[in-house]
Amino acid sequence: MSFIEEIKQRAKSNIKTIVLPESEDIRVLQATEIINREGFANVVLIGNEEQIRKKADENGINILNTKIINPNSSEKYDEYVNAFYELRKHKGITIEDSKELMKNNVYFGMMMVKQGEADGLVSGAAHSTSDTLRPALQILKTAPETKLVSAFFVMVVPDCEYGENGTFIFSDSGLNQNPNSEELSEIAISSAKSFEQLVGKEPKVAMLSYSTYGSAKSDLTQKVIDATKLVKEKQPNLLVDGELQFDAAIIPEIAKSKAPGSKVAGYANTMIFPDLNAGNIGYKLVQRLAKAEAYGPLCQGIAKPVNDLSRGCSSLDIVGVVAITAVQAQI
Repeated sequence: MSFIEEIKQRAKSNIKTIVLPESEDIRVLQATEIINREGFANVVLIGNEEQIRKKADENGINILNTKIINPNSSEKYDEYVNAFYELRKHKGITIEDSKELMKNNVYFGMMMVKQGEADGLVSGAAHSTSDTLRPALQILKTAPETKLVSAFFVMVVPDCEYGENGTFIFSDSGLNQNPNSEELSEIAISSAKSFEQLVGKEPKVAMLSYSTYGSAKSDLTQKVIDATKLVKEKQPNLLVDGELQFDAAIIPEIAKSKAPGSKVAGYANTMIFPDLNAGNIGYKLVQRLAKAEAYGPLCQGIAKPVNDLSRGCSSLDIVGVVAITAVQAQI
């Protein structure tokens, strides 16, 4: 069974409600039909019900039994307006500002999650990352004991003997541009938790660089070395090593020569990139050249499950991310 099929089966064991605010996007409607048919989550669409159902019918998409909520006519509108005002008035938000923002599908959907009317939200097919994460951080805020929100991809590489049978986490590949050593250590710790939660196996964390064990020296490599030390101090039982080049991290034969004695090198499954340039380029290279499935950018560190989508995503990508979000909501 593939990674995503296992995720769907886990989602079915405890059905969660996931909000999709981008109901005007045909890919979201197609994904909704698939999710309804496979039955691993309850979907709520946000928007004008008449327009959404008309668009679905015109495109031969069956969303007959899907719940659709129009913020402008919702019985929850005033409640959400007041709740958001109370959350943000210390930041200068007025009640009129709140009334306007609650007409926005993403903000309204996020308040559904905040108020317990839904368990998670997936957006980004037609919005920027900031359009998804800004309301998430304003409304849901960060998870307890989390210092940094970051983004990762689950990469599933076909016919691959490395990682966890070809499954990896690549992080941060979607949010933090140039994390310092402290931030990089937090990304590593969060990513290890995400790997264990979603893949169900022990994370082996590689702190990646263009150098292995001091083969090159610069401020760039020192940042990774310092971050590795911090992770080991914070989580002494976590399998983590660095700095490691990518080949040393995943190929046992190379690890033996470049990083002898390492418990991670050659077997890493959780890959921590030193900056967003490397992380974003890395995941796209693997996705396109190795024909890997790439699920994300998935978020970690928010109090409730909220996940971003690439604007180039397919309907099947959305289906996969909704399944992952449903599993995240089970914890």
